[in-house]
Amino acid sequence: MIILTLLAILVLLAVSAFFSSSETALTAVSRARMLALEGEGNAKAQIVNRMLATPERIIGTVLLGNNLVNILASALATSLLIGLFGEVGVAYATVVITLLVVIFAEVLPKTYALAYSDRISLAVAPIMKVLIAVMRPFTRAVELIVRGILSLTPSKRDDAANILAAHQEIRGTIELQTKEGGVAKRDAHMLGGVLDLGDLQVSDIMVHRTKMEMVNADDPPAKIVEEVLKAQYSRVPIWKDESENIIGVLHTKDLLPALSEADWDVSKLDILAIASKPWFTPDTTYLKEQLNQFLKQKSQMSLVVDEYGEVQGLVTLEDILEEIVGQIVDEHDTPETGIRPQADDTVNVDGSVAIRDLNRHMDWNLPDDEATTVAGLVIHEAQSIPEPGQVFMFYGYRFEVLRKNRNRIAALRVKPLSSDKPPAAARPGSSPPESIGSGKPDRGPTASG
Repeated sequence: MIILTLLAILVLLAVSAFFSSSETALTAVSRARMLALEGEGNAKAQIVNRMLATPERIIGTVLLGNNLVNILASALATSLLIGLFGEVGVAYATVVITLLVVIFAEVLPKTYALAYSDRISLAVAPIMKVLIAVMRPFTRAVELIVRGILSLTPSKRDDAANILAAHQEIRGTIELQTKEGGVAKRDAHMLGGVLDLGDLQVSDIMVHRTKMEMVNADDPPAKIVEEVLKAQYSRVPIWKDESENIIGVLHTKDLLPALSEADWDVSKLDILAIASKPWFTPDTTYLKEQLNQFLKQKSQMSLVVDEYGEVQGLVTLEDILEEIVGQIVDEHDTPETGIRPQADDTVNVDGSVAIRDLNRHMDWNLPDDEATTVAGLVIHEAQSIPEPGQVFMFYGYRFEVLRKNRNRIAALRVKPLSSDKPPAAARPGSSPPESIGSGKPDRGPTASG
């Protein structure tokens, strides 16, 4: 009888080890590798991919099976040791089963599964498929009970929680591979830029209306042509009566054929007849959606308007691509001088420089949730419009205001507080920084979020 009980306990521990290794292997398996194997006709890889499509079933089956065998093993061990040693056998059983479960049913199988996740996933896939089907009624009942309890909580976020969020999993993989040297930083920025298209809005990257090059529809054609030729861009918006009333967009490729047809007599041109109809986009449109619209409309520029219909700026296809590949400069572009690294490890930055551009250029991690530009970040944190000479310290960086143009910060000097590696940016919502000139102690590096 004692031998049979010991054998039963060992079998139950082996089953527990199977469940533990299966859970770890299936959650750590390379999905890309499994998809490639499935494409090559591997039937076991196909089973793995089907199970990963519903990870909650895997977790439910493993948890139910693991707890069942562990509790049963504990009960058998307790009964056996009480019969041998009396009431003190409860303590012996607790110690022995705890050590056996932790070492042989948890740590050892999970460590091995992490090292050989692909191999073990393929091995356990057929067995787990059967177990999931057999235990489905029980796991389904557990799911219904859990969802019923969660429905009573104030927040609804946990009701549709995804155990294996693909978006965050990809980000984590990119960051890990970058740290380990498997992915170059530039490639990591590009991959991250693709993922960010679903988080950024056109208002985050648009050319502000104060920087738009436009022409007045009431000007003589000769003046309009002259301004278009001087412009840096091939598409120029046309306004009438007031600068925010955009009535058309003039493309140089449309202008040149029109000039040719008019025998190069500029006075014969009808500018509005040549111009195309403007396309307006809400400033809350996400870049991923805007990119799809550019492809669908076969257009490369759109004017950005706010909720009141007022023009706030413009966004182009190139602006979106630059969020992925970085700054695109051609032979007609003015060289970018907004970010100027200095010999003393400081960086002189124009206030209008986008925080994302500064982060990418200097490999920093300043937050861009509350502000788009560097000047906007300083004003947001200072909760006022600083004066030249004022110095602030927040997010692990030192900001010194160099120049100010009316109520706008024109230039700043930025330096990481740590000379080795800039600390990660803190979450927005922290208390405002103190100015050095205020007589209060400066805020040091904020804890990373």
